[in-house]
Amino acid sequence: MLKIRDNDPLYIILRSKREATKFQILVEVAEHQPSIRQQEIAVKMGVTPQAVSEYIRELVDDEMVKSQGRGSYVITPKGVEWVINNAEALESYAKHITRDIVQQVSVWTAIADCNILAGEKVGVYMKDGFLHASYKNASATGIAVADAKSGMDIGISDLTGIIDHSYGIVHVCKVPRIQRGGSGKVSTEILRDILEKVDFVGAVGIEADIAIKNSGMKANTFFGAAEGVIEAGIHGLESAIVIVDEDFTDFLKRLESSGLRYIIHDLISP
Repeated sequence: MLKIRDNDPLYIILRSKREATKFQILVEVAEHQPSIRQQEIAVKMGVTPQAVSEYIRELVDDEMVKSQGRGSYVITPKGVEWVINNAEALESYAKHITRDIVQQVSVWTAIADCNILAGEKVGVYMKDGFLHASYKNASATGIAVADAKSGMDIGISDLTGIIDHSYGIVHVCKVPRIQRGGSGKVSTEILRDILEKVDFVGAVGIEADIAIKNSGMKANTFFGAAEGVIEAGIHGLESAIVIVDEDFTDFLKRLESSGLRYIIHDLISP
């Protein structure tokens, strides 16, 4: 459940029209910089050009936008960070709505663990990161909307109860960029000990992928690895991400906004 706090970006954006408008204008500046047509932004957002001008002056004063003269503006690193923090909070909230609220009144998709007949009551539970259904007892139950053979996908309606589920821990393993030694600086023994204990492994950066291979292991995903590791954790799998150091901080921010627990590991060889 999301906690609402006065300093929570989600709370600020959803409760304050002014902050929401500032967020939208910053996005517009970032998308169309450096030549910003305030009239077009005003029409798109349904406000007056004077209001847009006032917001932009405020953003310049707050050092989130920099003026380059004669209607030319660019977003600053401070502005980018503010947008990212709020965007991640909104993304997390959207996932909460679709995953935890909307799906409660819709049809869920599960894997049938046995042959199931339409209209019959089944137990619904998480196993290996996927939703499953069978005739065995479970803390959540639903009704099969169609026949399904064992191992096939099945729709479940009228879900009641609570699905026994917990988020998985993410092990974050930082690898230096090639300029700082790359995979050669990584202890293969330490990395292998970590990866052997997890269910899902993602690699971000060639140095990270090579470090995994040097340890005798293999990544489950390289492209979109950050998203894959977070999704694996949300689905209850213990996962690991081996990530180059320049992407390390941004990934930790995404973990914080997702609410997943994580452990940071030092891989550098003594």
